[in-house]
Amino acid sequence: MGNFTSALLGKFQAALTERKMLAHPTLDKLNAMGLSGMAKAFGELVANGESEHLSHAEWLGLLLEREWSSRYDRKLAARLRFAKLRHQATPEDVDYRADRGLDRALFMKLLGGDWINAHDNLAICGPSGVGKSWLACALGHKACRDDRSVSISVSQGCLPSLRSRAVTAGMPACNEPWATFSS
Repeated sequence: MGNFTSALLGKFQAALTERKMLAHPTLDKLNAMGLSGMAKAFGELVANGESEHLSHAEWLGLLLEREWSSRYDRKLAARLRFAKLRHQATPEDVDYRADRGLDRALFMKLLGGDWINAHDNLAICGPSGVGKSWLACALGHKACRDDRSVSISVSQGCLPSLRSRAVTAGMPACNEPWATFSS
């Protein structure tokens, strides 16, 4: 019995070694094709003993999900880097309890982005120190997550024509951030 067991164990180890050797060309090909997220997931699945119980469809699903997530994360990071947002603000961090007169329903509607699709503009006005720039960055972060380009710039003074229009419309003069979003 001892010889049979050791022979079986030897064949099993040889099969494992061959399987690991076959994983490297696959990883090389995935990386060569620019599928780095899939390659990383493949390496982790091969190293994980529990992954042997997954079906081919489950393996493929996991690999595709990781590749898609990796590409989305890289694209989002590039959009956020290009947007040069001054604050690390996200819509989830907005405190609606703060006394700044922020209408939650209106802000949630702005987060939806329909105004961007309609090519409307947004000027955030209010007293100094209430978080206008921070809110603009939160909107910008959401727009980046929605695969939109974002550009936010702070203006020390609005254009005279815009001021006169605001005063005519009964709005306070605006001299804070301008945000531009595009789809």
